[in-house]
Amino acid sequence: MTKEKGKYVIVRADRAGVFAGTLETREGAETTLTDARRLFYWKGAASLSQLAVDGTSAPKECKFPVAVPRVVLLGTIEILDVTEKARKSIEEVPVWKA
Repeated sequence: MTKEKGKYVIVRADRAGVFAGTLETREGAETTLTDARRLFYWKGAASLSQLAVDGTSAPKECKFPVAVPRVVLLGTIEILDVTEKARKSIEEVPVWKA
């Protein structure tokens, strides 16, 4: 377990892409998130760092699919803490469906 459990984070994983969700566990390069959305495409933030701090200024142009109850990500490269402002912004992005 990790002391960051329960924090809302953005995780960039080596072949799985980028996810935002609640940190359940992190063991080495394996990270488990709950209520996680894949951040397939974002606009309105120059980088993941800005997305984690400010959120998106263009929520209708982002492509964030439906949240999954739980995802285990292998090959975690980066974990960013997300501010409340940014979390609200990410959660308000409409669910992208094909």
